[in-house]
Amino acid sequence: MPSDRSHSTKKSRANFGISSQKRQSNKPKPLPLVERTNALSLEEFVSLYIPSSELRFQKAARKEQDSSTSSPSRHDDEFKDAPTKAENLPASKKGPGAKEKSDASTATPTCTYTLDIHTAATIHVADLDACFGLIELTSSAAYKTSSMGWSPKEKRKEMKLPDMKYMILRRAVLDGDAAAAAVAAGGSYESEGSDFAGFLEYMVTYEDGYEVLYCYEIHLTPEVQGQGLGEELMARFERVGARIGLEKAMLTVFKSNRRAIMFYEKVGYTEDESSPRPRKLRNGSVKEADYMIMSKSLR
Repeated sequence: MPSDRSHSTKKSRANFGISSQKRQSNKPKPLPLVERTNALSLEEFVSLYIPSSELRFQKAARKEQDSSTSSPSRHDDEFKDAPTKAENLPASKKGPGAKEKSDASTATPTCTYTLDIHTAATIHVADLDACFGLIELTSSAAYKTSSMGWSPKEKRKEMKLPDMKYMILRRAVLDGDAAAAAVAAGGSYESEGSDFAGFLEYMVTYEDGYEVLYCYEIHLTPEVQGQGLGEELMARFERVGARIGLEKAMLTVFKSNRRAIMFYEKVGYTEDESSPRPRKLRNGSVKEADYMIMSKSLR
């Protein structure tokens, strides 16, 4: 027969095991991916998901003669105007007196672009106003004629949602060595060093049960369209979602904006299963939604 001390020791060990289990069960469960990501500070988010190498890039500058052909309401800046026939001809066929230009004069000029990453809490008032102004310029007419309607107050409220994030695109006015030196020194193009060129507004969230990265808005100023910048922004947006481990990238587009739909299809988006389907009304007519939800797998 075990002694009282032995019995007491066993009981104590048993109680210790129960207490240990209670302590383990009292540990807070880790946050789900979406909530965990949105709890990060801006600095943590950028360091984890946006390499510094993606915050600066160069693109061929658009030719001056194209500036009058771009529509302010275009999201799909990939659709460039075709070059004139004369531009495709060798100098010998362009007419008498035509000469081959030197390499220096025919070289395609490039422009440096940078991205600033912000949350709704850190974005500068001037940048937020510029983003809103661009939405109003390019999309307010489409909103007004849609089932969603247009409310400047509600749009600004949406833009300040706590989990909203921004990629602010800037076109550097510094060039060559000056631009490189500014970046190497850790400088910012946010003031006199750059021009606001557009933005992508997005959020880590849930949609129809999926963990997704949702693109709320993507807009470019008219003067920088036609340079492939839409693809650049969308590619970076998608890589952020993939690095986080989200399932899909998603967005909403008006069906009336055929050019935007063509652009999104070009970069791999298709109509999502959650997109509203046609509804048959009591009188037998069919009502179509005036917008579409599109998505792209990130896995």
